[in-house]
Amino acid sequence: MSYKLFIPGPIQVSDKTYQAMTTPVVGHRSPDFVALYESVQPGLRKLVGTKDPVFLSTSSAWGVMEGSIRNLTKKKVLNCMCGAFSDKWNNVSKRCGLEAGALSVEWGTHIDPEALRKELSTGEYDVVTLVHNETSTGVMNPLPEIMAVLRDFPEVFSIVDTVSSFTAVPMHKDELGIDVLLTGSQKALAMPPGLALLSVSERAIERSKTVDTRGYYFDFEEFLKNHEKGMTPSTPVIPLIYALRSKIEDIENEGLENRYQRHADLNAMVHQWVEKNGFELLPKPEYASKSLSCVRNTRDLDLAAINKRLKEEFKMVIDIGYGKLKGKTFRISNMGDETEETMRELLDNLDTILSSLS
Repeated sequence: MSYKLFIPGPIQVSDKTYQAMTTPVVGHRSPDFVALYESVQPGLRKLVGTKDPVFLSTSSAWGVMEGSIRNLTKKKVLNCMCGAFSDKWNNVSKRCGLEAGALSVEWGTHIDPEALRKELSTGEYDVVTLVHNETSTGVMNPLPEIMAVLRDFPEVFSIVDTVSSFTAVPMHKDELGIDVLLTGSQKALAMPPGLALLSVSERAIERSKTVDTRGYYFDFEEFLKNHEKGMTPSTPVIPLIYALRSKIEDIENEGLENRYQRHADLNAMVHQWVEKNGFELLPKPEYASKSLSCVRNTRDLDLAAINKRLKEEFKMVIDIGYGKLKGKTFRISNMGDETEETMRELLDNLDTILSSLS
């Protein structure tokens, strides 16, 4: 059964992107692959806002999230926790055998830069992890303000997950001083799952060389050595790299500023619908995501039944809450390739269902 995804990921994939994936596979140690790999680098560096390489990893973003803490942590990692995915990073840190602390806030709340300053002032930590856009709660953390704090602690390395914000809002890795910026293919990039991207600062590469327990598959030094040859450390998911090349082409044709504005406009459209229908956002509006909306179920609706009707009658689905927020919230994605027309169709269909419940 085919239906349109308005969930926070994986999101809808265009026919053009799927078509790019049917390009015949080449040998991953061949000149043809080198040409493919090098063709995506200029566009990726522009999207990330960096002069550094952007490595391609055949994994979900969780692979490079785990790999990054293993490459950089020698003393103790501080996990900034404000939802399901940032909370999980603390669990992953501990499973890796690392010393890990938690700067934890209530779900729906942003990470406070001054609370981070207080934690780092203890001198306990050499790595901080942050989920920029916490998909489970619809919170977008204040990245510039958080990075301003980190610049006062140059001995601390920063790892920032931008999985659901990358290409939806501007990225300024080098300007902000981010050591590792990572993302995945299946959210704002609007590609199928299976490819992760990460850009690593020179100082983070040098740091990783001194960490004996960094492993192999996600070893920053291995990524860099292969990058310099136009390759990846191990066999890559070549069809998704063709899709990535196609997606970069789409973004360049649209124009970055136009893409950012489109996401902001569609996000505002959803927020207006939320208010009109007597709901409210989970986070404070000023910290709300630009790529999805996490909405409180203030009307105590049967969200599963609504989503079932949406799927059966209109061939669309939204999300009915993640983790401990399931049933208490619902989430609507506006990221990727959505337009005013597609979002209006979804919201009109939801209106039709809601009016029938009155």
